[in-house]
Formats: sequence, structure tokens, C-alpha cells
Amino acid sequence: MNVKFNRIKHLSALLLLSAAAVQVGCAASGDTQAAKSDSLATETAGNSPKNVIIFIGDGMGISTITAGRIFVGQEKGRTGEENKLSFDKFPQLALIKTYNTNAQVPDSAGTATAILSGYKTNIGAVNVRPDKDVQKMFLEGCGGETAPTLTDKAKASGKSVGVISTARLTHATPAAMFAHSVSRDIEADKDLEAPFDYDGCVSISQQLITSEVDLALGGGRKEFTDAQVAAWSGAVVSTKAELMAAPTDQRVLGLFNRSHMSFDADRPETEEPSLAEMTTYTMDRLSSDPDGYVMMVEAGRIDHAHHGTNAYRALKDLQALDEAVAAAVAKADKDTLILVTADHSHVFTMAGYPVRGNPIMGLVRGVDRKTGGPDADYSLDQDGKPYTTLGYQNGPNVREASSDTLTDNMVQDRDYRQQTAVNLSGETHAGEDVALFAAGPGAARFSGVMEQDEIGQALAEMLGQ
Repeated sequence: MNVKFNRIKHLSALLLLSAAAVQVGCAASGDTQAAKSDSLATETAGNSPKNVIIFIGDGMGISTITAGRIFVGQEKGRTGEENKLSFDKFPQLALIKTYNTNAQVPDSAGTATAILSGYKTNIGAVNVRPDKDVQKMFLEGCGGETAPTLTDKAKASGKSVGVISTARLTHATPAAMFAHSVSRDIEADKDLEAPFDYDGCVSISQQLITSEVDLALGGGRKEFTDAQVAAWSGAVVSTKAELMAAPTDQRVLGLFNRSHMSFDADRPETEEPSLAEMTTYTMDRLSSDPDGYVMMVEAGRIDHAHHGTNAYRALKDLQALDEAVAAAVAKADKDTLILVTADHSHVFTMAGYPVRGNPIMGLVRGVDRKTGGPDADYSLDQDGKPYTTLGYQNGPNVREASSDTLTDNMVQDRDYRQQTAVNLSGETHAGEDVALFAAGPGAARFSGVMEQDEIGQALAEMLGQ
């Protein structure tokens, strides 16, 4: 589809703001920033939440949050920079180190293990203790002694468990809630072949079917055999309508797509529920447990859009996460701890000195240093060509002197893939710290610079495990 960003182009009028008007906007933003929500601030006391909701924006680094904040603001018709995401209002903030035990720049399997299970492991491993002897890891990950998952810990505390992801439910991050696997690639029974044909190895899909997870909602139908789906002890649904009509007294397995769920930009054309709808549905269903619940909610497709250097879809999926967090905050009571974090970052950049209110998906138009307003023309590189605010350090579509001259229509197309510096077949993760936002009882446990596995350790302590 070649749908243009017509709704963003109206922001060009905002570029005619005077320097004085921009200064007024900055002052108002500062006033708003200083006023934290009293209800959220008072909920940080105590260390034993009844309910825990962990939101993970897969690949949602700091640059993605900043660009997403502006994107969402501009979708509302504002300049964007002054906008606040729902979790920007949380009272507690920490920086999280993301490295794996054997990797400086991590993957989702090792990082999700740290967040949810409380220990770091090798890149690609799901809830298997790290070891330099990979064969030993295979033996432990295929029926050997393993540490309990967050689902195990929640169940030991008498709580219900929900797992939500816009990725496949067998993908690395959701798998870390309930499975042990020496490799994230053993998603289905068909994957149990060399080098994963060790005795005792069980696919992630089979581990979900036999787990104690109460509600599992996401994609990945192709990773489950018909026999596995039939063995699920509860309702199985495949559309939003079926989900909303599911029996309220049964476990629910929702498989809304053959592979990953659709990008949120494309979801309206499908029968899939939104991330916010899956979140509030699960909260409603699990809130009947008098002992409380533990939920993991992953916006998994932020990561996939970034790998494809498609910033529009990455930011639309961040917007979907923002809406899900807002819905959870509105529904949650004061006994609920809500965390919002990322497993890792991406080599996603935001640069070029664009003027305040410049369309975040657009070409860079700089600041006229004489008037304080926007330059008359787009900023140009050394080859005399305009460039975008958003880009990627590596991936396909390398920017070269011979590259086509970019136009506003071109770069604001939802299918446009931003240019890159280093030529790779796909864009990669990044290794810098990510943010964690926290609100609710126990939120004060999260502050400063933290190792990623400290998140899982804190959760375990709160669950009394």
C-alpha cells in the first residue's frame, strides 16, 4: 500500500510558529512535567502488590520512546515534543543494562529470561542457566534441572497468570514466561531435529500447552499441531469476536494469526484484537482470583518493524503499547504494580537539527537562526540531497551518493524504509541501556542503574519466592 501521511502534513502549518510561540510551548511543557500524578505517586509505597503487570516493548529503546512520543503527539495534531506517553507519568524510573552473559549486544531470549526469571543467560537461551559448555546447556535445557519460571513462581503464590504478545506465543519473550529451551528456535515439534534432537527436548509450543498459564493470547498458530491445540484444557479462539464470546470459567488460548499478529498499522483490516483489548480482557478475567494475578504483555512487533527499518510501523506499535498501558492504568486498582520496559534497544537514530514540530516521519527542515522559525528549504547533505530525521545505523537501503533524492511523499509513506549507514541484510539490536518505568506498590524497588536480572529477582521477592 502507498498511503501517504496526509494527516501529518497538516503539521507543516505548525512550522510557521514564531520563536516566541515555541518558547511559550516549552514553558507549558515544563509546567506539565513538574506535576506528577498524585495517585501514581502514592502507590509506590509497600512491597507486596496483589497484581503485577509487566509491559515489554520489544526493541523499545530510548530513541524509539522519544520518536514515539513525538509521533503520538503529532497524530493528535500537536507539535509533538511536549506530548507525554501514558508511562511517562509513572513516578519511578530506572536505566537497565541489557547485555547477555556471552553477548555485548543481546537478543530477546536472554533479556526476557533476565527480566522474568531473574538471572542472565546466553544469547538465544530461554530460561536455561548459562554455561561455556554448550552441550551441558543442551542437557539442562532438555529435561535437566532448571530454575522456576515466573509462571511457576506466580502459581506457587496462588496467583493466576496471563501471557499476551503480538508476536508468536512461542517467540522468545512470551516463551520466557513458561518455558525452558536451550534455543529460542525450538518453537514447534518440527524443530526437534539436529542440532536440537537431544533426548528430553520439548518444543516451546508443547510447553505452553502443558503449562499452568491461564490465558495466552497472541499469534503463532502454525507452531502448534492440531493435537496440541486439541489438548489445551480450555477454550481456543482465533478472532476478536471469539475472544469476547469465550466462556468466562475456562482457560483461554488465543491464536489470532498463523505467525505473528499483524502490525498495528495493518490490524484494522483483520479480525485481530488490539493490544489494549487483550490487556483489559485479561485483567477482567484474572481479577476474579482473590489471590491476584501476574501478566506479561509484549508489544513484540516494534522489534520486527525496526529490523525491517520501517519506522512508521515501529512507532504505530509503540502507540498501541501506549494505549494498552493507559487502559491498564485506568482499570487497575492500588494493589497493582505496573512495569513498562524494553528487552533491548535498536540502532534507531533521531538526528539532524530539525525545527520544533517538524514531522517526525519527514525530511529535516532546520531552524533559521535569524528568525528562530523554520528554514525555507530542507537541510541537505554533502551530496546536496535532503535527509530524514529518523534513520538506522545498519541494515538494508544504504544511503549513498547515487541514492534517489528523497521527497516528502516518499518518506511519509507507511511502507517507506529509512536509509542506513552499514549495509546488512537486516537491521540489528543495539546494546545501550533501556528505560524502566514503574508505578504501584513495590515501584520504589526500581531506580538508578540496574542489572536486568534484578528486575526478575525483585518480582520473585514480591511473590514470596
